[in-house]
Amino acid sequence: MDDRQRAGWRVGEYQSAGPATPPHPTERIGATLPLDYPDPYTLTRVDPMPSDPMSSYIIPAATTIGHVHLQVADLERALGFYVGVLGFQLTQRYGAQAAFVSAGGYHHHIGLNTWKSLGGSPPPPSSTGLYHLAILYPSRPDLAVALRRVLDAGIALDGASDHGVSEALYLRDPDDNGVELYRDRPPAEWPRAPDGTMLMGTSRLDLEALLHEAG
Repeated sequence: MDDRQRAGWRVGEYQSAGPATPPHPTERIGATLPLDYPDPYTLTRVDPMPSDPMSSYIIPAATTIGHVHLQVADLERALGFYVGVLGFQLTQRYGAQAAFVSAGGYHHHIGLNTWKSLGGSPPPPSSTGLYHLAILYPSRPDLAVALRRVLDAGIALDGASDHGVSEALYLRDPDDNGVELYRDRPPAEWPRAPDGTMLMGTSRLDLEALLHEAG
């Protein structure tokens, strides 16, 4: 996607109360399978790792990934996508250098900054780093509304897949970061092997059927 298309994601000026300086520091609907998995778009079952005799610590079950913080080239452009298209709310802004957005009144789910990346370019495909960030929607109709908003904004999908445990849309933000929009199926519906092992996979997601739930 070229700079002219990305510039179209700039939607107004997003401001919030707060200090004026930052803290220190493929085709549109046709592409229905993500680039997440190599051919043949299936996951190989892997037995759980054996316990490490050197450590018995297990992270608490209630632990979550609280937020992701992205370096962006143009803060206003990034806000045009995350606020203007996806609908996150701006909770804090530090001039043209940093902003924090969230859903549901949380302090922030996504941080955006230009401290070291102002006017920068995305890393080459062979670089290490973020593959994608994933945004979990509470229901299938909510995911359908997100799909409608993305398509109405003229943003192409990289893919759209049913993983058995979830349904997912794949796209890119203005800085070429991978973004997954998805909804989980209830755990009781997750596909499992006879021994109870979870079986995720990748099959074609019917986007037209999903869009019918957007209302």
